Amino acid sequence: MNNNVAIAETYYTAMSNKDIVSLEQYLHHDVQFTSPFATLAGKPAMFEAIRKFTTYFKTLNIRATFGSGDQAIAVYNVEFSEPIGTIRTSALLTFQDGLIINIELFFDGRPFEKK
Repeated sequence: MNNNVAIAETYYTAMSNKDIVSLEQYLHHDVQFTSPFATLAGKPAMFEAIRKFTTYFKTLNIRATFGSGDQAIAVYNVEFSEPIGTIRTSALLTFQDGLIINIELFFDGRPFEKK
């Protein structure tokens, strides 16, 4: 297995367990994050966003991971309370020096309009 894939799996398993302390060790100091709702730069901003995100979801279940070179993709479902429900998500992670330097999330944001 590609080491980056293993890191991606470990990272999202920690996210699923809401173990935010463990998550920090996988993030590069200059991590960049992009999603349909936010763009963040730097480990402090990312760590704060993770802390908040873990309070909102009920479960996060990894469906698949795979990778090539300095990138890995994680596909997972995130379950929120109604009226949002389950969001199917994919994350493209780019690695530098064995750490996540970039995360780009892909998901349909329309269910969040119901809230």
